[in-house]
Amino acid sequence: MAGRYPLGGTYHERLLRSQAPEFVARAGRLVMEETGLTGPGVPQVAVVSRAEWAERNIRFFSKMLEPTEVRLAERFQASGLVGKAAAVASQRLVAAEMGALLGFMARRVLGQYELVLPADEDNDGDTVYLVGENVLSLERTHQFRPVEFRFWLALHECTHRLQFVGIPWMREYFLGLVQELVATAQPEPGRMGRLVTEARTAAAEGRPLVGETGLLGLFASHDQRALLDRVQALMSFLEGHGHVVMDRIGARVLVTQRRMSNTLKQRRKDPRTAAFYRLTGLEMKMRQYELGEKFVLGVEKQAGWSALDHAWTAAEHLPTKDEIEHPEQWLARVA
Repeated sequence: MAGRYPLGGTYHERLLRSQAPEFVARAGRLVMEETGLTGPGVPQVAVVSRAEWAERNIRFFSKMLEPTEVRLAERFQASGLVGKAAAVASQRLVAAEMGALLGFMARRVLGQYELVLPADEDNDGDTVYLVGENVLSLERTHQFRPVEFRFWLALHECTHRLQFVGIPWMREYFLGLVQELVATAQPEPGRMGRLVTEARTAAAEGRPLVGETGLLGLFASHDQRALLDRVQALMSFLEGHGHVVMDRIGARVLVTQRRMSNTLKQRRKDPRTAAFYRLTGLEMKMRQYELGEKFVLGVEKQAGWSALDHAWTAAEHLPTKDEIEHPEQWLARVA
């Protein structure tokens, strides 16, 4: 699913690998000045292949899903031989689904801040990753200036780094939401009946049954949907903040920032992948950029950039899903 890009592993990627630490160090200093957030030292920097990026995330998901795997194994074991066969079939199905999803994403992801995904017990994970093949591919396809595009990406990942290392409670809060979502993955009595009712309601109202949260949102229980709303609100805020910061700094120091920003925004609206995004829930991820950016700019317009600092003071001060679309409500509640 991930495929290979012809320039991967060539001297073009080796040049990117040698430049990346300098880009990240410089970007980190500028982001600190722009946001007022501070972090310890300079992160590690790694340029990885698509396959290596997928492997890192597979290890993370495996670790986070261990409690669910144990519960399912216990249920199947209690079911006898038929249950064991079902367990093997379920494992293979989940493996195929996860592999296809991560393989698809590995073709598009440009960078990632690793501290959010601590896959190694002996590594603090303070690492900025760039997927070399995808960076090189976009540069060639859209004729970006490599030095500017690579530094611009570093601005985005350094902003995410400071969100998680500069806000003492943010990392634990995020991982806590993910763990809580996994912990609530329990069999739901009457699920099929609920889905039939929801399908009829959706048809009567003229809206799609599968929303922007994808099949996960469709099958989620009431409690899980509330958690998904909290996750979506948090990620919309963090992604929006990251995009505003990278674009604002980029506009001052990069000649081609506007064209790069417009190109990536159009890339997220690719109609060829619309159905896949909706089914997998990646449509929610795409909307996070747009909604979050509008929220951040809306708060700044009404109350100034410093008003956003209220969101960093405590988890209860983060915007809710409704407030993301109505920044004036968040300002009235918090600031």
